[in-house]
Amino acid sequence: MAAHPVLDDLRAALGDAAVLTDPDLLRTHQRDEADLCDAGMPLAVVRPRTTGEVAAVVRAAGRHGVPLVPQGARTGLAGAANAVDGAVLVSTVAMDRILEIDPVSRIAVVQPGVVNAALAGAVRKHDLWYPPDPGSWESSTIGGNVATNAGGMCCVKYGVTTEYVLGLEVVLASGEVLRTGRRTAKGVAGYDLTRLFVGSEGTLGVITEVTLALRPAPEEALTLVAVFPTTAAAGTAVAGIAERGLTPSLLELLDQTHLRAIEAYRPMGLRTDAQALLLAAVDTGARAATDLARLAEVCTAAGADEVYAATDAAEAAALLQARRLAHPAMERFAAEAFPGGNGGLVIDDVAVPRGALAALLDGVARIAEECAVPIGVVGHAGDGNMHPNIVVDRADPASVARGRRAFDEIMRLGLELGGTCTGEHGVGLLKRDWLAREIGPVGVRVHQAIRAALDPAGLFNPGKVC
Repeated sequence: MAAHPVLDDLRAALGDAAVLTDPDLLRTHQRDEADLCDAGMPLAVVRPRTTGEVAAVVRAAGRHGVPLVPQGARTGLAGAANAVDGAVLVSTVAMDRILEIDPVSRIAVVQPGVVNAALAGAVRKHDLWYPPDPGSWESSTIGGNVATNAGGMCCVKYGVTTEYVLGLEVVLASGEVLRTGRRTAKGVAGYDLTRLFVGSEGTLGVITEVTLALRPAPEEALTLVAVFPTTAAAGTAVAGIAERGLTPSLLELLDQTHLRAIEAYRPMGLRTDAQALLLAAVDTGARAATDLARLAEVCTAAGADEVYAATDAAEAAALLQARRLAHPAMERFAAEAFPGGNGGLVIDDVAVPRGALAALLDGVARIAEECAVPIGVVGHAGDGNMHPNIVVDRADPASVARGRRAFDEIMRLGLELGGTCTGEHGVGLLKRDWLAREIGPVGVRVHQAIRAALDPAGLFNPGKVC
C-alpha cells in the first residue's frame, strides 16, 4: 500500500525522526487510560518541538483532510486522547520547556509537555506554588491538564486548572497562531477566549504555550483522619464542614473498598474495617490548630468512630500518598478480581452540590447492589466530586453490560441531584451522551456552532465532547 501523501509533508516539516509510523508504537498511542472506550488505528504520531512545527502539522493535515488528535501523557480518563482511524496524533511530550518563571508577577510560561510535578518543583525554588494537583500529577502534563480542565485534591480551597490559566498560545485549524489572555494581575479586554479553550479537549485547537498564575507557597498544613461507620455519615460531615464555613485545603473521601485495595497494594496500617475515611488538611498558619479542632468536632458530631491528627509532617505525607495510590491500587484490585488480565475499571466522575453528597454515596451503594458489580468510591469530598470505580470483567459481556448500566445509573443520579456529569476528567468519548442530557439541545447547538466556526472541516479530535 502506498504511503499517505501527508507523511511526506510532515517529514519535510519536522524531519524523519519526529514522524513515527511503526505499527507497534502506534498501538501504544491509541488510547488514554479510560477503560472500555473505542480507539482507532492512527496513521502517524508526530512530536513537534515548537509552535511553528505544530502549525506546519496542522496545515499539512488540513491540505490532505486528515484528522488530528492532540495528546499529552495520555493519563486522561474519558477517552479524549483516543485515536480515530487514519488520524495524525500530535504528541506534545517533546514540548517540555519551562520558558519563564517571573516571581514578581507570579507567573510561569510553559510549553504544554511540561509535567505538573516538574513545574511544581521548579516554582518551589522561588517560594511559589502551582495549586492544581491531579492524582496523576507526577506524569500528567500541563497541556493535558488545561485541555481537560483538570482538578485535584487542593481544589476544595484553591480551585481547578482554569483558575490559574492567564493566557494561551493556540494553533487554530487554519494553521494561524492565536494568543489569548494576559500576563497582568487584572484584565477584562474582549471575550474570555482563554476559558473557551480550557477544557475544550483538543477540539478547538492545539495548545502550544500556557501562561499560568502562581501563588506564594502555603503554610505547612495540619492533617487529620476521621473514620466513619458509613459513607453517608462521611457525606454528612462534609456538608457540616461547609455549613460551618470551614475552609480545609484538602478534604478527601476513601470508602472501604479503596482502603482495602490500598492496604493490599502498599501496607501502611489503614483502618480497613471502616466503611469510609475522610482525610482533611488546613493550611491557615497560626489559626490551623484551631481550624483542625473545629473540623474534628464536625466529624465527631456526624458520627465518626475515630478522629486523629497526624503527629508530624512525615505521617501527613504518608496519608496523602495513600490517597494518591487509590488509582493504581484499584487497578490491581480489578486485575486480581478477574485474573488473566481481564479486570477493568470504568472510572466515573460525578460532582454534586455538597449537601447532596450523602444521597449520592447512598445511591452508589444501591446501584452497586442492583447491578451486581463491585464499585469503590473515592474523591474530592470537599467539592462534591466523587469517582465511583466500577470493576468489570472485560472478557464477560454480561459483566461489561452490568458495569455500563451502573455507570449510566450513577450519571443519572448525579444529574437528578443537581450535579454535573464530570467534575474534572472531561467528556471525551465516555460522556458525550451525558453532556447532551446535561446541557440540553440548545447547549449542544451552541457547542457545535463554536466548534464549526473554529474548525469548519471537523478535523480536530473528531467524535469527542459533542
